[in-house]
Amino acid sequence: MPNDASLPDRPRRILRVIHTLRREAGGPSESVLRSTSALLDLGHHVEVVTQDPPGTSGPSEGRFPFHPLGRRDDATLGHWLRAHHADFDAVVVHGLWQNAAPVHRALRGTGTPHLVFPHGMLDPWFRRAYPLKHLKKQLYWWRHEAAALEAAAAVCFTCEAERDLARRTFLPYRVHERVVAYGTARPPLPDPAADAALLARFPLLAQGPFLLFLGRIHDKKGVRELITAYAAFRREHPSAPRLVIAGPCATPAEAASLRRLARTVGLGSGEDPMMDTPVLWLPMLEDEQKWTALRACEAFVLLSHQENFGLAVAEALACGRPVLISNKVNIWREITTDGAGIAGSDTIAGGLALLRLWAALSSTERAAMGRAASACFEARFEITRAARDLAAAVGEAVRSRRSF
Repeated sequence: MPNDASLPDRPRRILRVIHTLRREAGGPSESVLRSTSALLDLGHHVEVVTQDPPGTSGPSEGRFPFHPLGRRDDATLGHWLRAHHADFDAVVVHGLWQNAAPVHRALRGTGTPHLVFPHGMLDPWFRRAYPLKHLKKQLYWWRHEAAALEAAAAVCFTCEAERDLARRTFLPYRVHERVVAYGTARPPLPDPAADAALLARFPLLAQGPFLLFLGRIHDKKGVRELITAYAAFRREHPSAPRLVIAGPCATPAEAASLRRLARTVGLGSGEDPMMDTPVLWLPMLEDEQKWTALRACEAFVLLSHQENFGLAVAEALACGRPVLISNKVNIWREITTDGAGIAGSDTIAGGLALLRLWAALSSTERAAMGRAASACFEARFEITRAARDLAAAVGEAVRSRRSF
């Protein structure tokens, strides 16, 4: 068999391993779906293994073989990989703590390289926010994870900031780093039927401009700080745009707590989507209705305490919407450099400052920022570029055979 390093690059056979493809799980699942479609369009062969229950239907847009193996079980995943690894040029693992170590053990000695996307799980924010969990993870790192990442052909980061932060979290840290372009697909063309359906479901969206938070509602997303900052801003500007918060909440208790906070700061609970309150809570919006909401908003807002990339941020840019984000969203430098949004601290004061800066912009300046948002997306975060970069990383892994 000829040395692969001497061959020109070619379509690759890629296996992707991720906990789940359920969209409500967050950005990594959505990104795997989008980038897999782009890889297929480029002529590559892709299959996906998950821990979804056996028999789970594949995603509706899935044009790829989908293998739901069930709950986390190192033996099940390892057996499957040992039986099928030769069908693939490389294995790409998404996320840590569940799949990286089992994949490493199963592929050891096979010659099939693996690459790992941490998806922000090496950010030191988690160490500060959850010190006891961090201690347990450090022990697991010593026993399993460090070896899995050291053996990886590449540990892939979605931006320079994520790579730099990852170096500060666990010891020992010896990995082959690679920054890989990341992004999402262009939005579909506007669909008048979807627009009408969303407005019929939530008619308050048609009553004036609104700011939009869209995504998983979790402690790290800074929703508490956003609500409190918005309340202070609303007291300064009684006619300010409504705040719309759309997405699934981690627990019913957390949802109730956030609504109590909204009432306490004078915004009303917003529990009834037909009640005219300054803050409006919507469920998770998917497909056409998600794009309708993004196109309709005045600006997208995210005060995350930790965000390795922020897929919803890229989706907002793709719709030509300016973004008001914290400087803990790791792509904030790229966005502000391109004039596509405003960044500040992930605090109540930082959120209030962002809202004030946005309010101070003229309509001409806001329109220019919207155009810059579209240009920023096309230049940096469009999915075809990301898929090509991932395929190139796989090609390098195959040629170098950095798997042991």
